[in-house]
Amino acid sequence: MQEKEILCTMALTRVSYSSLAGLLQLYRTAGSAARIVEYCNDIRELIPHAHPRLVEALRLITGEPMRRAEVEYKYNQDHNIEMLCYNDERYPARLRECDDAPVILYYRGVADLNQRHVINIIGTRNCTTYGKDLIRRLCEDMRLLCPQLLIVSGLAYGIDICAHREALRCGYDTVGVVAHGLDDLYPSLHRDTANEMITHGGLLSEFMTQTEPEKRNFVQRNRIVAGVSDACLVVESAAKGGALITAGISRSYNRDVFAFPGAVGAPRSEGCNNLIRDNKATLVTCAEDLTNAMGWNENTLLQPATKDGIERELFPTLTPEEQQVVSTLQKNNDLQINMLSVQANIPISRINSILFTLEMKGVIKTLAGGMYHLIV
Repeated sequence: MQEKEILCTMALTRVSYSSLAGLLQLYRTAGSAARIVEYCNDIRELIPHAHPRLVEALRLITGEPMRRAEVEYKYNQDHNIEMLCYNDERYPARLRECDDAPVILYYRGVADLNQRHVINIIGTRNCTTYGKDLIRRLCEDMRLLCPQLLIVSGLAYGIDICAHREALRCGYDTVGVVAHGLDDLYPSLHRDTANEMITHGGLLSEFMTQTEPEKRNFVQRNRIVAGVSDACLVVESAAKGGALITAGISRSYNRDVFAFPGAVGAPRSEGCNNLIRDNKATLVTCAEDLTNAMGWNENTLLQPATKDGIERELFPTLTPEEQQVVSTLQKNNDLQINMLSVQANIPISRINSILFTLEMKGVIKTLAGGMYHLIV
């Protein structure tokens, strides 16, 4: 994407005159932000019925808005922040379908935002052990059923951060959509996870740097969480909360919405139960329910073989000891070296070199905390 178009798009977002949908409609009508700036003093040549407020606002775009855009552009280049304009091929194609999509996104990461399958996992900030266990089992099982998956959430406390961490543990890329600029992180307690996500997923925002995480920004960012995804999964939610807002936006975008049920009267499951009761979400109890509903069962033949400890043809030729380690991880994945040594019945002095070889062969990978993960 040319520098001029990026600068003009950023400057356009600094002109306050219309709603998010109105801004996108202007961009679509003109065909590019550069063309809008080119006609900023004669916008009615492009849009004959332009509102007087728009006409007046665009006459100022080459002033403060463009100066701010130039500062932002320099900062982003210096800090490896990508600027994805609406017409950029790397821009999330699913989000582009939405009538209030941002005209520009800011992105730090490596994940493909147009991955084959994308799901957002959301819920309460005060999740329970039940909710955490649901996410853990979901990610582990999804790894068998649907390897090509990007997991999106909002990096908030509770269900969000649990979804990100479990995605990373299971070898998935995961993207956090934040409600502020990428020069900071909120909440700061999640910085270590966010740093890991930058190399195994990414951070995404529509906000320029120096934008504080104000309350209204969280509601605004929820539409991005919904828009970049094929489906929305609510794990736990009270009767009111941000997760229900995202679920509602997802429905308005014609996205599939799913929810895990909870015990009747359980405060953290009330929102999920209500969604299911009111036919606003499909009930799911496991990963297979979700993949069946979405038609994502890519590895249904692989799952029984993996669970039974049968060596897959995808693996390269393995020595007996290497196969012993693989078989152990197939039965109980994600083990630290000491536990792996015991369960595989291989001395610790030998298993180090075996694990190194398996990692070089692409059979296993090391996760945070010194855990060894069998790559499905």
